[in-house]
Amino acid sequence: MIERLIHDLLKEIGEDPTREGLEKTPGRVAKAWEYLTSGYKQNVHEVLNEALFTEEYDEMVVVKDIDLYSVCEHHLLPFVGKCHIAYMPSHKIVGLSKLPRLVEMFARRLQVQERLTTQIAQTLNEVLQPRGVAVVIEAIHMCMLMRGVEKQNSKAVTSAMLGAFRENAETRAEFMELIRSRGGLVI
Repeated sequence: MIERLIHDLLKEIGEDPTREGLEKTPGRVAKAWEYLTSGYKQNVHEVLNEALFTEEYDEMVVVKDIDLYSVCEHHLLPFVGKCHIAYMPSHKIVGLSKLPRLVEMFARRLQVQERLTTQIAQTLNEVLQPRGVAVVIEAIHMCMLMRGVEKQNSKAVTSAMLGAFRENAETRAEFMELIRSRGGLVI
């Protein structure tokens, strides 16, 4: 189905979909879109897959600089960036590798950055029931760079702060300081 639509799209923009360089494009585009939207076929329970643990750790847990790639639902163009996540446990922690997997599950859907940010935060809040969750996403949007305003250096930043991160300015400030880029791993 997608292959036929792409074949027709190529004709509509004035191309010959049967020429050598384009004859396999509909199939390649169909495969690419299947991958780019694979998040629709996943759910939170599969992604977190029993990686929740009881632990008495009560300080902030931060995973920063999680690469993300998504597709803007308004123009079907990519946006790319980094996601930073923190939570303050209340008896439950999640395996650290599950946080990037959660980001990817939601990013591999047609999205707007604002919803993506909120979905990640709300999901962690529901599953972990922590004292607080913070999510910040910084991204560049091809729909702003390649068309429309064509502003090459613009970056969108969105945040979702829940619990202690919303209620306590010091907690929020600590998180923001921890995610500030420093150009390398601190050991």
